[in-house]
Amino acid sequence: MEKTMANYYGSLCTEMYEILHKEAPQEELDFYLSYAKKGMSILEPLCGSGRFFVPFLEKGFTIKGVDRSAEMLDQLLKKAPDAAVVHSGIEEYAPSERFDYIFIPSGSVSLFTDPVSCGSMLAKMKSLLKKEGKFVFAVDTVACRCPDSEEYTERIAVETREKYRLVLKSKSHYEEATHTQYSPSRYALYDGDTLLRQEEMDFQTHLYELGEMEALLHEIGFTNVAVYSSFTKEIARTNEAEMFLYECSR
Repeated sequence: MEKTMANYYGSLCTEMYEILHKEAPQEELDFYLSYAKKGMSILEPLCGSGRFFVPFLEKGFTIKGVDRSAEMLDQLLKKAPDAAVVHSGIEEYAPSERFDYIFIPSGSVSLFTDPVSCGSMLAKMKSLLKKEGKFVFAVDTVACRCPDSEEYTERIAVETREKYRLVLKSKSHYEEATHTQYSPSRYALYDGDTLLRQEEMDFQTHLYELGEMEALLHEIGFTNVAVYSSFTKEIARTNEAEMFLYECSR
């Protein structure tokens, strides 16, 4: 069994991700593209395997990326060998330049479940923006809460290019006090009935209520904070939406 690391996208997880999520949903991609203009310096932290990053690059935008998963970045570089990406955690990332626009799609900010770490990450994003630069991102909400389950259950099975069977099993526990969804996962690769390899992932997300992130953003010093419940920029008014989208300025 490979080493478990909280929210780390390892090789089997990356392989399944590439099969299931090779391209960004068009509506979501268009939302993030709508903030970009030619000549801007753009940063995508947690860029992963590049399903948002690469389309930005292909459209001629000047974009850089950072991710702590070497496996995910390897996939990105297969698609865009000359991409300006850095293998690093957000905390250690220290570029000399500042950016006009920073975006983190797909609810990835929710992966920062510890309040101190999340606050530090958001403060880092503010420090990386130019004056009047814009930060846009999404979080998962309490509407995404999964039912508790004590046993590992098969959730997804896909076929790899080698015709192997790649299986994801997981269980769930929601901690009400901290709004943390724990979903420990096991990825297993099979050739017929033969187990070739197995990998665990300690998957955790913080599920937000309306007003929670806004207070943190204001505390850090972001301005012009807008909160949407859809990619069409419908203003968020309740916790029924499965995501909140934030647009804020330095």
